[in-house]
Amino acid sequence: MKMRRKSDLPVKTCATCGRPFTWRKKWARVWDEVRYCSDRCRRERPRG
Repeated sequence: MKMRRKSDLPVKTCATCGRPFTWRKKWARVWDEVRYCSDRCRRERPRG
């Protein structure tokens, strides 16, 4: 597998804090289901 630059990785916006976060290898199998940038944001309820 070729090396990828961090800027080439997919990006999503966190449902709680609204900040962008990038793909991580540990999320490879569940990337479509990931909504939060961290465990802290996952524990908090989304604003709005």
